[in-house]
Amino acid sequence: MSTTLSPSPVAVRRWTIDQMHSHVEFAVRHLMISTTKGRFSDVSGTVTVDEADPSVVALDVTIPVATIDTRQPDRDTHLRSADFFDVERYPTITFKARHVGDIESEFRLVGDLTMHGVTREISLDVTPEGQAPNPMGPGRRAGFSAKGTLDRRDFALTYNAALETGGVAIGHDIKISIDLELISDAGSGAATK
Repeated sequence: MSTTLSPSPVAVRRWTIDQMHSHVEFAVRHLMISTTKGRFSDVSGTVTVDEADPSVVALDVTIPVATIDTRQPDRDTHLRSADFFDVERYPTITFKARHVGDIESEFRLVGDLTMHGVTREISLDVTPEGQAPNPMGPGRRAGFSAKGTLDRRDFALTYNAALETGGVAIGHDIKISIDLELISDAGSGAATK
């Protein structure tokens, strides 16, 4: 007599970005002699993990471009204009990833970044910072930090000015630094089909 085992349900855990404890920051060279830093003060999104295979992840992040903050209002207004991000036409930045490495240790996250109407594949080096029970409700909290570099010209962000001494006013490479705190949704981790 043989026994046929039906496939077990897949355990899926869904996480939501905690906006109060998450940060997306960037840095760019200025006048080829210094670095200007800024951030986006709003980031939202979800991460869905197949707990049977944690390398299978659906990550969807949205950043409203109008929340850009470089601590200089006139510069922020210029960055929102058609010279740069053109927030009237392209109000959000999105990042979507579907597969990662071993999430228990440092890994490279590859996904599609859409910014200024252009989508390009980028990679981020991610470090898991740990997990803990959620002291303010059900579920758990998890922390991750990530770093990466992109060329803004790949996203049609080409505004610049030549310097009399040679070079350009604004660097092409943008360094990205991200700290995310995630909260598992109540009831997540339950078996689903």
